[in-house]
Amino acid sequence: MAGGGDELKLLGTFASPFVMRAKLALSFKGLSFEDVEEDLANKSQLLLESNPAEKKVPVLIHNGKPVCDSRVIVQYIDEAFSGNGAPLLPADPYERAVARFWAAYVDDKLLASWLQAARGKTEEEKAEGLKQTLVAVETMEAAFKTCSKGKPFFGGDRVGYLDVTLGGLVVWVHAGAALYGMRLFDDAKSPFLAAWVERFGALDAAKAVLPAVERVVEFAKMRQAQAAAPATAGGN
Repeated sequence: MAGGGDELKLLGTFASPFVMRAKLALSFKGLSFEDVEEDLANKSQLLLESNPAEKKVPVLIHNGKPVCDSRVIVQYIDEAFSGNGAPLLPADPYERAVARFWAAYVDDKLLASWLQAARGKTEEEKAEGLKQTLVAVETMEAAFKTCSKGKPFFGGDRVGYLDVTLGGLVVWVHAGAALYGMRLFDDAKSPFLAAWVERFGALDAAKAVLPAVERVVEFAKMRQAQAAAPATAGGN
């Protein structure tokens, strides 16, 4: 229970950066919730009914009403529980618009290219993904300098909407280094973001909901093995 008679249920999978994003928002707002782990190979009726358009996680169910899409969920939590904890979105309309722009950039440019670099079907696709990832990281490094105004977080002195949005990738930054030998943010090319990852991950509200890196690495290895199995099955 979230308090005040509010019931919160989050449908998701533990390793999804989008689900982690929603969990971070709930944690930073000091809200308790029921964590429902979905099997995406056998989606529950509740998930299919709650998100019939996309059939994806995360889905936040607040007093029986579903809210879909991780960035929308974070904004909804901030607005619906404005009396809980510090606000995630800035009060100023322009700063709010800037935060939303960069949050979209994280998903559309940074995350998309990073996934291509890791999962591309050909070496050419992976190389292009890596190239675009480096561009996106450089851009986000500059965005941090602008948004933080010399303070610890994108939101300034405290965690804000953009911190939570990018925070969903923190565990995967460490897991990616273990899996692929490629660290998304490093001290040489993106020192501000590299420091931010450590700073954000050390926060109690983040540690309360983020899974262990080792668990995510094992999950990724299992998925890789499953993906490779059909190609090797049957032999010659």
